[in-house]
Amino acid sequence: MEDFKQALAKKAEEAEESLEMRFDRKFDAPDIIVSAMRYSLFAGGKRLRPVLMRETMRALGDDPEKIRSLADAIEMIHTYSLIHDDLPAMDDDDTRRGKPTNHIVYGEDTAVLAGDALLNLAMETALSGIPDQDPKNYIRAAQILFASSGVDGMIGGQTADTITDIADITEEKLNYIDEHKTGALLRASVLCAAVAAGAEEREIKALDTYAQSLGLAFQIVDDILDVEGDEKTLGKPVGSDEKNHKATYVSLFGIASSEERVQELKLNALGALGRIDGDTSFLEDLAEYVCDRDR
Repeated sequence: MEDFKQALAKKAEEAEESLEMRFDRKFDAPDIIVSAMRYSLFAGGKRLRPVLMRETMRALGDDPEKIRSLADAIEMIHTYSLIHDDLPAMDDDDTRRGKPTNHIVYGEDTAVLAGDALLNLAMETALSGIPDQDPKNYIRAAQILFASSGVDGMIGGQTADTITDIADITEEKLNYIDEHKTGALLRASVLCAAVAAGAEEREIKALDTYAQSLGLAFQIVDDILDVEGDEKTLGKPVGSDEKNHKATYVSLFGIASSEERVQELKLNALGALGRIDGDTSFLEDLAEYVCDRDR
């Protein structure tokens, strides 16, 4: 697993370098908004989503450079969602990735605008990558990305999370929240690559099963770490779910059952990869990492 962590870190650096290139220009905007955008985008994230997108493309035998713009865009979207999620009106968190959250540093008004700006830059970035020749699959992939981050995806899940109290939770409601708020972008990472690569329908279905299992497992592990994790390792406070009366797998089923569910999902994800013809070793190791991580 240590070898994989090193490989993942190297691929995360590649994703970081690509994002840096998006800021290698003069913006026609006040310096403070660009500074706020950069502050959160380059705050040390795992870059899991762009790496997952690029590695899915590679597993299918295609060139990850074809979807570089989509990979950059999905990380911008993920980052904007974190900025807004940390706001006092949402989770009211003071730290993220071991640093003060965006609104603590720049104020709530600028934090809102920084999130909005990253979302718009993500759309600009994604559309900039449309190939001149045979753009159909790329455009379909971009549509998946935008839908996954919108009201039918991440926004829908975030809304349900905001309005659902722990006293009202059911397994059905919790699955909806987790599959949309967290799972939608992880699923999009895989499906965007599959569609852009022109994968066969059977491969797309298998990868979709992998991605859905991975996304749900990721959120359940987050729920567990919010109770049992180390604050220094996580880079954010633990216990915030209980403080905000958030419904989680742990609050509904307890730690032991949540851990069992993660292992079931890991087996589902690995089983789905067995239906892919290409080299899925990195995706397999990624599933192991996501399900067994401590941060």
